[in-house]
Amino acid sequence: MALFGRQARHERHERRGTPFTALVVGLGNPGREYAGTRHNVGFDAIELLATRYNVLLKPSKDRALTAEVHNQDVHILLAMPTTYMNESGNAVGPLARKYAITDPAKIIVVHDELDLEPGVVRVKIGGGLAGHNGLRSINQHLKTQDFIRVRIGVGKPSTKEDGADHVLSKVSGSQRQTLDISVQIAADAVQLICTQGVDAAMQSINSK
Repeated sequence: MALFGRQARHERHERRGTPFTALVVGLGNPGREYAGTRHNVGFDAIELLATRYNVLLKPSKDRALTAEVHNQDVHILLAMPTTYMNESGNAVGPLARKYAITDPAKIIVVHDELDLEPGVVRVKIGGGLAGHNGLRSINQHLKTQDFIRVRIGVGKPSTKEDGADHVLSKVSGSQRQTLDISVQIAADAVQLICTQGVDAAMQSINSK
């Protein structure tokens, strides 16, 4: 299934050099006040991947920090939207169009997941949005839910009313250590997807 529907026919972009095999997006909120929160684990994974690939994330015109990775057979674009979480699609949509990424299977979104316990990471293709505002925004701009998700468990709050406080609160101590390990696993998952395919990544990561 191609992205963007009919609109894509009118927005073709000429790209020079090696084409990207994937757009890898981490979700979060910009600003120091959100650093270290559960909602920003997607950002943490992208920053870790940038370190692993020895690239620098830089501001772009597409409302995101981006870095190009060209490493042997891996040619990916790392991105962290500079929008707030609920407007993530305002960055992801334009980036996908700009870099001619028309297959949702080539878009990998790393995000926090309330329905998974802390320490659990799962790889998933498409599916529901589970009330996640970042995923909802991306769906609205891509016109599909069939992109790949790398889901980092952050656990559920005690009540639904505490949901915002739960994901936007900073985490410390043993919980932070658990999330840090999850971020490493999520980065591993992205690298597996990019080198061995999503089925191999699901078999490896989802069995843990």
